Amino acid sequence: MRGHRVPLTVTVALSRRLVVRALACAVLVGWGGVPGAADEGMWTFDNPPLKALKERYGFVPTQQWLDHLRLASVRFNDGGSGAFVSPDGLVLTNHHVASGQLQKMSSPKKDYVKDGFYAKTRASEIKSPDLELNVLQSMENVTSRVQAAVKPVMDEAAAAEARRGAIAAIEKESLDSTSLRSDVVPLYQGGEYWLHRYKKYTDVRLVFAPEKQAAFYGGDPDNFTYPRYDLDVAIFRVYENGAPVKSRDYLKWNTKGAAEDELVFVSGHPGSTDRLNTVAQLETDRDLYYPIGIKVVKRRLAALKRYSDQGPEQARQAEGMTFGLENALKAYEGEYRGLRDPQLMDKKKKEEADFRALVAKNAEWNAEYSGAWSAIEKAEVRHRELFKPERFRQIRGSGFAALALEIVQYVAEVKKPDAERLPGFREAQLPALQFQLLSPAPVYLALEELLLADALQESSDEFGAHDEFITAVLGQRLAADVVHDAFKDTKLTDVNVRKALIEGGESAVANSTDSLIALARKVDPFVRQMHKMMEDQVENIETAAGEKIGRARFAAYGRDVYPDATFTLRLSFGTVKGYPMNGTKAPAKTTFYGLFDRANSFDMKEPFNVPDRFQQRRRLLDLSTPLNFVSTADIIGGNSGSPVVNRSGEFVGVIFDGNIESLVGRFVYDDTANRAVAVHSAAIITALRTLYDAPALANELEGRAVPARTATTGTGKN
Repeated sequence: MRGHRVPLTVTVALSRRLVVRALACAVLVGWGGVPGAADEGMWTFDNPPLKALKERYGFVPTQQWLDHLRLASVRFNDGGSGAFVSPDGLVLTNHHVASGQLQKMSSPKKDYVKDGFYAKTRASEIKSPDLELNVLQSMENVTSRVQAAVKPVMDEAAAAEARRGAIAAIEKESLDSTSLRSDVVPLYQGGEYWLHRYKKYTDVRLVFAPEKQAAFYGGDPDNFTYPRYDLDVAIFRVYENGAPVKSRDYLKWNTKGAAEDELVFVSGHPGSTDRLNTVAQLETDRDLYYPIGIKVVKRRLAALKRYSDQGPEQARQAEGMTFGLENALKAYEGEYRGLRDPQLMDKKKKEEADFRALVAKNAEWNAEYSGAWSAIEKAEVRHRELFKPERFRQIRGSGFAALALEIVQYVAEVKKPDAERLPGFREAQLPALQFQLLSPAPVYLALEELLLADALQESSDEFGAHDEFITAVLGQRLAADVVHDAFKDTKLTDVNVRKALIEGGESAVANSTDSLIALARKVDPFVRQMHKMMEDQVENIETAAGEKIGRARFAAYGRDVYPDATFTLRLSFGTVKGYPMNGTKAPAKTTFYGLFDRANSFDMKEPFNVPDRFQQRRRLLDLSTPLNFVSTADIIGGNSGSPVVNRSGEFVGVIFDGNIESLVGRFVYDDTANRAVAVHSAAIITALRTLYDAPALANELEGRAVPARTATTGTGKN
């Protein structure tokens, strides 16, 4: 959903904590611990919830059903999900998932985010500058190989090195033998390790997107709420070797959609959850991560407003980043409220205590696993001490400046043995990294300069002018002056300059006079220092402890539980169902009637006005057509764009958000109020036929006879 998709300029500062969460220890705590009667869980496709589905709904999907859905599901590698929806490579996702690419395609003369787009012929489909799509081809359990690399005599540092070495070797061997993107993913916080192999597509072309006002109707006030009235969709076509992909596994369209109380499934890539974190980790989140993170996002939004106020073109350039940060802020504030809820934390504490008591009752378990919790508690004490230095002694705010740092690190890391490299630079990860480093997407230097200057000034405010990081990077100068000089003469906007630096290696980067590279060289030692300290004093300890608790969980419960989300493919299920809200009841679906009622109730004032085409063609619409609907399916950020399917595996909708009650879903799940919000399949077809003059596209989606437009190939350029 929207609030969990964070743009690059934020992930530069936030991603490390997410990595720690993915690798750190966990315990069977929270409502997400032991399976219950609720429609709970983000299940891996190697361990689908067959027992729960049979007991609750009398339905057991076949392996063929599961394989078909898996191969039809798509991961947007810049954040989000989607699905193949035609045999000729159409992929459907959300407008807000596509918005980053839409902005990169845009120019001062054409704003695809605001105005939308429809390619009437294949020749007019627009190629995305740097979008990578992944389709999960296979899964292999490599737990024994990874864990066997760690010997009992090893300390945490040696164990971590051995573990990384085994993972790097597995990924490299798989890449070399299959040519597929190969990622080893820790699940159950190290209780298992799985090798996921992905078919990768990088020739992805835009076919359709509505106006932002249609896709994000109600703006920020309506975000994370329900009832909703959004046409939050976008459609791409995937190409390979210059021709549309023949997608054998695609979801057949069901325009009727799903009825109230009908069983539905969601197949997507939830980003991260913390339902299995220990109380010590949650307390660090509550006391440090969220308060500081919220403060940072608010400051960044203020900087973006200053830039946007300079004029309409500046506002256009900053729009996507502002949208992402407003989403993030609303999500973080909702999650933070959850962590400050005494009832939630008391329940977490009780369930952790109960599980530790269960382990203590078994002499073998107690001897092997009981020390893990205290190890984590001690590591979290150190984590709290390192939190602010790790957070603020780095390049933040500017994705373009972060790219310069990645180039500096790239040329150094690729010379090292695979297992010794920084995260993101392993041999199997380099193709995706190179694709991003050499992106031809436009760069707005004035915006990037303002954001980096503000972030470095923020670091100076936190530590003072005499801090070693501030002294090394800024000297005695103002952040704005240092950053202005760095951006004034940089040539990194030229892809060929970046390519030459990468190919030239360490000597080329060391001798480069590029002003932004020079700044990145000053920052790099501090980033490495903090990475090493976090790795040695927090991550390695928590990873080792997490594996112990993961094994304790399996000993106690087997695999009748689901792992925390890791931006890997998951299957969720639930029913189309309303819920109690504000003393009344929210309906299971909304309609075009409701859209126009809401717009008129606000006298068509922004952000509640409808696009002109909606007003002009209102009489042509069947206003009873469903627009959005909710289900009890368990989702989180990253699920945006996930297909919703029925028992027959037919497409009935696309996830685009969760309600405000679902924000606490990062930590717990409650099916009385948690709802996944989706665009209805009927709304998409109605909009294409009636509002956007796109009957050929609607025909292709519904599997009807397709006009000649689809027989034409082209370059994908406008």
